[in-house]
Amino acid sequence: MKGNNGFQILIRITAAVVVLSALIASYTVYDTPSSRDMGGVLLCVSIAAAVLLILESALFRNSNKKYVARLATMITKTEKDSLLNFPAPAIIVDSANTIVWYNKLFGRQVYTSEEAYGIDITEIVNIDMYKIFEPDGDLICLNRRFYIAKGIHTDVSGSLSLIYFNDTTDYVELEYEHRQSQKSVIIIFIDNFEDIMSNIRESEKAHALVKIEKLIENFVDGTTAFSKKINSDKFYVIMEERHLAPIIENRFRILEQARTITVGERQNITLSIGVGHNASDLAESEVYAKQALEMCLGRGGDQAAVKTDSGYEFFGGVSNGVEKHTKVKTRMVAKALKELISTHDKALIMGHRFGDLDSIGSATGMCAAVRKMGKEAYVVVNESQNLALSLVNYIRKNDMSNYYITPESGIERLDENTLLIVVDTHNPDLVESRELLARAEQTVVIDHHRLMVKSIEKCVMFYHEPMASSAAEMVAELIEYFGGEVRISSPVAEALLAGIMLDTKNFVMKTGVRTFEAAAFLRKMGADTVAVKRLFANSIETYRQKSHLINSAEIYRKCAVAATAETFDNIRIAASQAADEMLGIVGVNASFVLYEDGGTVNISARSMGAFNVQIVMESMGGGGHLTMAATQLDTTLEKAKKQLFEAIDEYIRNNT
Repeated sequence: MKGNNGFQILIRITAAVVVLSALIASYTVYDTPSSRDMGGVLLCVSIAAAVLLILESALFRNSNKKYVARLATMITKTEKDSLLNFPAPAIIVDSANTIVWYNKLFGRQVYTSEEAYGIDITEIVNIDMYKIFEPDGDLICLNRRFYIAKGIHTDVSGSLSLIYFNDTTDYVELEYEHRQSQKSVIIIFIDNFEDIMSNIRESEKAHALVKIEKLIENFVDGTTAFSKKINSDKFYVIMEERHLAPIIENRFRILEQARTITVGERQNITLSIGVGHNASDLAESEVYAKQALEMCLGRGGDQAAVKTDSGYEFFGGVSNGVEKHTKVKTRMVAKALKELISTHDKALIMGHRFGDLDSIGSATGMCAAVRKMGKEAYVVVNESQNLALSLVNYIRKNDMSNYYITPESGIERLDENTLLIVVDTHNPDLVESRELLARAEQTVVIDHHRLMVKSIEKCVMFYHEPMASSAAEMVAELIEYFGGEVRISSPVAEALLAGIMLDTKNFVMKTGVRTFEAAAFLRKMGADTVAVKRLFANSIETYRQKSHLINSAEIYRKCAVAATAETFDNIRIAASQAADEMLGIVGVNASFVLYEDGGTVNISARSMGAFNVQIVMESMGGGGHLTMAATQLDTTLEKAKKQLFEAIDEYIRNNT
C-alpha cells in the first residue's frame, strides 16, 4: 500500500507538469499563423492530460475508500478479539452501571453462575464507581481473589465505560503475611515483686514463682512466640502480629489470671505489661515496649499499655496499686532536690489551676522548706480561681503574708537562676500558669496522680509516686529527709495535713502505712487536727447547694449521677463534696457530678476503689486516679451526660 501511494503521487505530479507545460506553450506559440496549428495541438494535449488527471483521481479515490473501509473492518475485528481475549476480566457498562458486554475471563473467573448482561455491576461486587476512575483504582474482592478495578470512559459523553480487573491476589496475600508476621516486643513486669516476696517463707516464694512462670508459658502457648526471663520480676516476649491481635482484642486476659495467684495469705500478684507495636524493627519495638511499661508503672500498675508511633492504648488498671514500703527512692530524691535547690538563687512553687487544699498545701510546705534552706521562695497562686482560700488566709494570718504571689508577679521574678517546682499535677495544660512553665529553664515535678500520656517535658527531676495518697504526703516525706535543719512551722504542717486529709477523705481512701507515717511526722511538727478541721468548713450557701446537688442524683448502673445547670460561687467545692457524699448511698460504686462553669461542662468523679473513675474520665479527655478524677467538656450539659453514660457502659463492658 505504501508503494501504491508513491505511484499515485508520481502520476499526479507528471500529469500536472504536462498540463501546465502545454498551456504555457500554447499561449507562447499562438502569436503567428504558422504556429497556431502547433498551439492548438498543445492545447488539446493539455486538455487530454487534465481529463486523465481527473479520471485518475476519481479511480484512486474510490480505491482509497475501499482500502480504508477494509482497514476499519480489520481494526474493529482486532479490537473485539483483543477485548474478548483480554488477559484480565473486563466489562463495559452504561451510564446506569448496567453490564452491556463482558469478556471471557470475566465470565469464567468473576460471574460464573449465569449471563451477566443487564445486571448492575454493584449487585455483583462492592465497588466504588467513582474511585475506579482515579489513578489508583479500587481494591475489591471477588470469589476469594483480590483485584484492582480501574475504569475508562470509552466515549466523550461518558455513556459507556470500560472496567477491567487487575488480579493482585498474590501481592495482597504477601502483604497480609508480612503484616501478620511482624514482630512485637512485650515486656511483662511483676508489680512490687520485692515487697511481696520479702515477708514470706521460701516454700511459698518458690510456689508463687512456679505459678508465675507457668502463667507466662500459657501466655505464649499455641503461638510462635518465645519468652525469656530477664530477671526475677521481668520477662521478655517476642510475638508475631497474628497472635498478638487476639490478645489485644481480648484485653489481655493474663492480667485477670495473674490476680488469682496469691502470695502468702492476702497479697495477689499483679502485672504491668508494655507492648511495642507496629514498629519499623525490633529495636524500635523494644523502645516502644519500655516506654509503655514506664507508662503502666506510672499509672499504678496492674495494666497493659500498647505503644505505637501514634500513641498509647491502655487495658486493665481496675485494681488499687500496691503501696511501696521502702523509702529509698524518697531519700535519694530528697538529697538530689536539696542539692538542686542549693544551686539556685530562688524557687517558685505552683500547683494546678483551681488549687485545692492538696495543691496549695503541698506548695506551701515546699515553699517553707526552701526558705529554711536560705533561699528565696514563693507560691504562685491565682486567688480569683482557687478552692483553698481558707488555707491561704490562714497562712497569712499567722505572720506569713509574703508566701503567695500572683502568676504575673511570678513571671516578673523568674530569671535563669530560678527553679520552678510544680506540685500535684504533671499535665502542662493544668498548671496555674502555662506561661511561667514555658519560660522556666529548670523544672521539678512532684505528683501522685496516675501518669498521663501528656506530661511536662524537659524536667530536671520528675518525682512521681502514683501509690502516694497525695502530693502533701510526698512533700512531707521529702521534708523529713531534708534534715533536721529544715524544720517547718505548725501552720505549714497543718497545711500539709489538710492536703492529706482532703485526698484521703479523712484517712479513709487510698491510705497506706506511709500516709500515717507522714501524718505522724506533721503532728510531730506541731500540726493541730482541730485547726485543720476548720479549714474544711463551708458557708451555709455552699452547704445548701451541695445538698441540692445530692437531691438531684439518679442511679445509673450502680453509679450516682447528679447534674445542675445552675452556677454559683464555690460550685466546684460543692460539686466535689457532693460527689464524696454520694458514695455513702447503698449500692453505689461511683459518683459523678456535672456542672457548668466558665462556658464548659465539668465532671467531678469519685469511687471507693471497686470502680476506676480514672479510666472513665480519661476516655472523656480528663484524668486523675482510681478513686478521684475529673474532666472538662466543651458541649452542652445534656450531651455531656449522654457521653458520660456511654463511657460508663464502655467501662463496664470491658471490665466485667
